[in-house]
Amino acid sequence: MLRFLDAGETHGKCLTAIIEGLPAGLKLDINSINHKLALRQSGHGRGGRMAIETDCAEILSGVRGGYTLGSPVALMIKNKDFENWRHIMGAEEAADERGVYVPRPGHADLTGALKYGHTDMRNVLERASARQTAIRTAVGAVCQSLLAVFGVRMASRVVSIGSVRDEADQDCPDFDERIAASPVRMYSAEAQAAAMAMIDAAKADGESLGGVVEVTALGLPPGLGSYVHYDRKLDAVIAGALMSVQAIKGVEIGAGFEAAARPGSKVHDPIAKAGDGAYRRLSNNAGGIEGGMTNGEALIVRAAMKPIPTLYSPLKSVDMRTGQAAEASVERSDICAVPACSVVCEAVVAFELAKAATEKFGGDSIDEMRRNYEGYMKAVAARQA
Repeated sequence: MLRFLDAGETHGKCLTAIIEGLPAGLKLDINSINHKLALRQSGHGRGGRMAIETDCAEILSGVRGGYTLGSPVALMIKNKDFENWRHIMGAEEAADERGVYVPRPGHADLTGALKYGHTDMRNVLERASARQTAIRTAVGAVCQSLLAVFGVRMASRVVSIGSVRDEADQDCPDFDERIAASPVRMYSAEAQAAAMAMIDAAKADGESLGGVVEVTALGLPPGLGSYVHYDRKLDAVIAGALMSVQAIKGVEIGAGFEAAARPGSKVHDPIAKAGDGAYRRLSNNAGGIEGGMTNGEALIVRAAMKPIPTLYSPLKSVDMRTGQAAEASVERSDICAVPACSVVCEAVVAFELAKAATEKFGGDSIDEMRRNYEGYMKAVAARQA
């Protein structure tokens, strides 16, 4: 079974992950991993930390000559900023400096301190920080290399920032190119300009902004996931994984919440026989998943990101040392990280799809996995004949 474990703090030495369950013989390109990391760092509204870090992943084990060995793959991203924090974040000795005693509303600070018994909430925020999404992005990039073997193509974009919404869909010409070139990962030039202006205004006001991101996966075979038990339903797994991303507060697949306001005839996708003999949906309100399983159509999932809780015009809070009212602590932060969030969510969905693919077509090598996939697809075609 594909799984990973990650570790690291935002101002610690590094972020690390160990991925277990990758088949042997999978070609990995460190440049493609680092490309995703660079995308995660980009975007209008990012903070000063991005000027310090230039995230590059290093493969520590499990790969030789560019190909996986079948053993666990270890990844590391060094934190350059650690040199400025060594005396504070050292594992052996740590100076009592830059302690955090006033929790930020909307962050893990207060509840984490109460749960784990910390008096200095830096012990909470260092791990709860969205800096952790860098290593998850690297893991997701590895998983996208696995999915590509089976013809799966993934993309992500920003649907909205604050009240500004990009109404374009993926059928628009040059869609991928325009998303990649946009500082806010939007297609519409008008929406892009309005979103950037809103971010600039929020910065001037000491505010932060959230938004909605969309992840799409094309080329998925029917039958990933299962209807037979709650924890094997792919939509449930994907929703749970996305909700684990910092600041995500809502997830929808396909028509999502909008489906609740429509009659059934405007929600469910009619089925027809295509020219190649395969069954096809005439619409995709289901977002590519029915009954907890991929149905062969495009997977479309959206996630709602709340505004970042660190505000440069802080909200009211309480100093835990005295119990007196105080302004919330301020850590260096972004004004808007929605464009970066789209890249992170793409990586998170990629891991869950790769996990489902290894469960369905599992093998010790990529060749064995490919044979299992081809055999399954032949069987599916025969069932539709």
